[in-house]
Amino acid sequence: MASSHFTILENRAVLSVSGVDSVSFLQGLVSNDVEQVSETKAIWAAFLTPQGKFLHEFMVAGRPDRLLLDCEADRRDDLFTRLKRYRLRSKVEIEDEDNLVVAAAWGDTPTDAFTLSDEKGAAALLDDGFVFRDPRLIQAGLRLIGSSSTIEKTCADPGFTPSDQATYDAHRIALGLPDGSRDLEIEKALLLENGFEELGGVDFQKGCYVGQELTARTHYRALIKKRLLPVRIEGDAPPPGTALSVNGINAGEMKSSSGAHGLALVRLATWQSASDGQMTGGGATLRPEPTPWIKLPALAEKQTKTEFSN
Repeated sequence: MASSHFTILENRAVLSVSGVDSVSFLQGLVSNDVEQVSETKAIWAAFLTPQGKFLHEFMVAGRPDRLLLDCEADRRDDLFTRLKRYRLRSKVEIEDEDNLVVAAAWGDTPTDAFTLSDEKGAAALLDDGFVFRDPRLIQAGLRLIGSSSTIEKTCADPGFTPSDQATYDAHRIALGLPDGSRDLEIEKALLLENGFEELGGVDFQKGCYVGQELTARTHYRALIKKRLLPVRIEGDAPPPGTALSVNGINAGEMKSSSGAHGLALVRLATWQSASDGQMTGGGATLRPEPTPWIKLPALAEKQTKTEFSN
């Protein structure tokens, strides 16, 4: 079985923001520091409601003439519309990039051919786009934006094998990485409940952005009561949105899954009260297994170590 894979992510699409004000325009809207973005650096960021609740997450890669946003395909039009509302007098153009696709590549194949540094988000130009290390976690592998032909050639040369979305989802879920509105509820989810701090998706030192106040307050007052956690599933995976419980008490909600592994938004105090560390939902038993990058100091005794390290 091939140990290195690449997948065209059909659930992702690309927007571009171009013009002399493109960096300053996005800098005032999103959770991460857009000024870091360059031909050698990509970031992960979120766009929030004014009340600090999740609307969109995306990766941002930079070219000399434009910024490329790797976003959810089904919700690209919504992101486009919301960004345009804030354009006002900014000298920017926002466009759908239907000629570009998004891909992920991961596994044991050496990545020296891409001339990338070992840092998260390290980027390099492709003919019509970018290749970069996933800005969230090194173990996630590479992210690529470009034409289908460019990506297929780029991945084939070092020896990555074509795979499907389900294979990538299994990889992503095992690492505990959220995937847009599949795992974060629109206009309800908080960034810090979903790993944005540990995964580098929010910068607490940058200037103001939409929704900053609640995000900062949650951080500095340590108000996190729920967390998106990887879970091991015994039985059939509950559908997304299924309520989870511990001894009849609401313990959270099921999110995306792949086989015996999934992600769930877990009420930490309720889960901690379970003597066996398990929850139930939809006829299945679920055991949260936080990966090493997830910071749960109050629950350290319940964390299960996995084979990879951050």
